[in-house]
Amino acid sequence: MTATHGASTADVSTAHGTGSKLSWAAADSWTMTRRELAHWARQPVQVVVGLVFPVMMLLMFSYLIGGGQGVDGDFQAYLVPGMLTMTMAFGLDATMLSVTQDLGKGVIDRFRSMPMNSGAVLVGRSVADMVQSAVGLTVMIAVGYAIGWRWHEGFASFLGAVGLLLLLRFAMLWIGIHLAMVAGKPELVQAVQILVWPVSFLSNAIASPESMPSWLGAIVEWNPMSATATAVRGLFGNPGAGGDSWAATHAELLAVAWPVALIAVFFPLAVKRFRDLSR
Repeated sequence: MTATHGASTADVSTAHGTGSKLSWAAADSWTMTRRELAHWARQPVQVVVGLVFPVMMLLMFSYLIGGGQGVDGDFQAYLVPGMLTMTMAFGLDATMLSVTQDLGKGVIDRFRSMPMNSGAVLVGRSVADMVQSAVGLTVMIAVGYAIGWRWHEGFASFLGAVGLLLLLRFAMLWIGIHLAMVAGKPELVQAVQILVWPVSFLSNAIASPESMPSWLGAIVEWNPMSATATAVRGLFGNPGAGGDSWAATHAELLAVAWPVALIAVFFPLAVKRFRDLSR
């Protein structure tokens, strides 16, 4: 397989003609994206569950569990942006399972033997996931609006908040892809996915750090998800978590810096791991 892959990679330029390498990569990535999107039609239950689960979480925290410790003002206005942020971490198990299943069935090895850009498989997977994440985010915003949540700033601020949420998702996605290839087997994905829960709840999504012990509050404030949640609340014009720490007062900066740093680390790690799979 390694020899075949090496030969086919060397002949990529011949197979694609005289077009630029960037156009080859884009065309191959779009082909892989369409492959991933086509799975939606064959797995509608998984898609529906992925959309319904965060909605159930939002309704549960809003009407059943309650909360809002340390929150000044309407808890629902505080909660919805926090749940939108948490949603960006949910559903990574589907992406991770897809990657490990392709690895287990040898699908990725077959793709690697073809005259195509070596990173197109990962890019296609990530683009398809981002499309699904955008749909899920739209559903969550609609449900939030239906239960009474409102944003109070202009449309540009609204788009900025959505952009920060999707940036966080993109960073989480590459962490998931890398960990999936490290795990290698679908059975190990659940163990990795469990880590999402403490990271998600160890944030200011549903409670203010000021209501926590000082040491725990400091950890929560520096959580990348807390930065995004605080920045998004500000852009939406919703109540914030309070606090005068550097992390709290520079939330928008951290909401960009954290995801960019995570992408800078895990994107090359994922690509390197992918290239090393058949060596």
